[in-house]
Amino acid sequence: MTQQQSEAQAQYDLLITGGTLVDGSGADPRPCNVAVKDGRIVSLNPDPEAAASQVVDATGRLVTPGFVDVHTHYDGQATWDSHMAPSSNLGTTTVVMGNCGVGFAPCRQQDHDVLIELMEGVEEIPGTAMAEGLPWNWETFPEYLDALDQRQRDIDIAALVPHGPVRVFVMGERGVNREAASEADISRMREIIAEALAAGAVGFSTSRTLVHRSASGALIPTYAAATDELKQLGTALSGDAGHVFQLISDWEDPESEFDILRQTSKDTGAKGTFTLLDLKSNAPNGEPLWQHHLQNIEAAQAQGLDIRGQVLSRPVGMLMGHPASMSSFSRRPTFAALADLPQAEKIAELSKPEVRARILQEENVNPHVFVRIFEKSFAAMYPLEEPINYLPAKEDSVAAQAAAAGVDPEEWLYDYFLGNGGNNLVYIPAANFTENIAALLRHQYTVSALGDGGAHVGSICDTSANVYVLTKWVKEKGEISLAEAVRMLTREPAELYSLLDRGLVAEGMVADLNIIDFDKLALRTPHIVADLPAGGRRFLQHADGLETTIKSGQVIYQHGRHTGALPGALLRGQQPDPRPAAG
Repeated sequence: MTQQQSEAQAQYDLLITGGTLVDGSGADPRPCNVAVKDGRIVSLNPDPEAAASQVVDATGRLVTPGFVDVHTHYDGQATWDSHMAPSSNLGTTTVVMGNCGVGFAPCRQQDHDVLIELMEGVEEIPGTAMAEGLPWNWETFPEYLDALDQRQRDIDIAALVPHGPVRVFVMGERGVNREAASEADISRMREIIAEALAAGAVGFSTSRTLVHRSASGALIPTYAAATDELKQLGTALSGDAGHVFQLISDWEDPESEFDILRQTSKDTGAKGTFTLLDLKSNAPNGEPLWQHHLQNIEAAQAQGLDIRGQVLSRPVGMLMGHPASMSSFSRRPTFAALADLPQAEKIAELSKPEVRARILQEENVNPHVFVRIFEKSFAAMYPLEEPINYLPAKEDSVAAQAAAAGVDPEEWLYDYFLGNGGNNLVYIPAANFTENIAALLRHQYTVSALGDGGAHVGSICDTSANVYVLTKWVKEKGEISLAEAVRMLTREPAELYSLLDRGLVAEGMVADLNIIDFDKLALRTPHIVADLPAGGRRFLQHADGLETTIKSGQVIYQHGRHTGALPGALLRGQQPDPRPAAG
């Protein structure tokens, strides 16, 4: 699909010919050629005979903007890795990290372990990988941004300043222990946030959910932080600067929690965004909580307050099995004693009848919260097979298959995990397993997000949720149009964070592009690799049909393999729309 022309005669750096353009605006697909010069789109009607250093024949393919993912956790990986997989290899060209109040700056040397434990517990990134990989060549948040700026990478990154590190930096042990912040504490935190924003942070994030815990099992420093503390910290934000307040909550008091975003937006003009899932729970008035959230969003928007829900295009899906970081058996004493054996030896031991019998009689010791909740939820577990099914039928569950085989479901699961060389996995759609996903995605004030790239590396691989919008809701179900879906994945998230120079294929825009064989577009089953620092393991995923990803005019991925090009940059603050009509 690619050919080189003489650079001495080249009018363009890159010319994409013959493709069907889905430009990110929501406009209907149309035939179009795209010309790129100096990392920008310079023409959508170039002479197809014009010379270019590189020509890509996109005949029979879609040409779209690169995907923009506003909910990731590459805060550590971005300091040691130049490839932001599994986002960049799945068509994403811009990510926002620092979500959910966790990150690594600001941080004093004596608090390194505190923040590592916090990230390990909340986002399930191996502590050993972070201990080895993090260079810690910063203390303040501006210094952290400078450190990020020094590394070349494949795609663009932007960062929120996270509440947890700020609280620990100011309050020390009192912050770790979730003590109430004094007025002096709040004033100092606000100064640090303002300093981070001035250096280029795109907003502020916090978490108020019981599920988020440190690796020690302790509640995170920001849990149940006073509502007034958050409202005061929010005043550091500025709507004129395009700042965003990001929040995740358990919504025990939906009105009080939502009012944190509402008040911040009223006071500052900043935008607000929060995790919006259908959790099958109700608001105090008895209506479904997700509907209550949408009503609050609509009311806020009617008042001129830009608050948007972040929606996942499929269930939040945990992966369990021997390759994963956890399973129903992983913290049982006999199993744990075998954990460090090579895979083949471990599976051989686990296959012995006497070992099997002991493990089945044991209980997990101090398991991860996910295991505590789901270790025996056999009706909610589904064998993971190719092609992967993220909305499985109830009759395909472990419980149903065990019943059909006439065996105990725990024994069935144990034996299933031994299959395929010990590589079999189960998928647990733990939340958002609902028929309302398409409706949530289509709402005018929601944004497709929550893939959590860089996080939960051994148990969740939801980063492909952007591609799933196209494979499930466009191609298979037909519930969302192609043009609408591409806008969801590109321009809408870019506009939320005021990254207005991307998310559209238009003259003047950054040349971030995907070339997609839509007929072949399909997600592959996640697989485990041991490529993190200290040999840490993580899930990666690939997609068929995602042929070429281009960042700032350079091809960075071809059929899921990186080319070695590293044109990505750190984005500091909002990015203005470069088109003359937008000025």
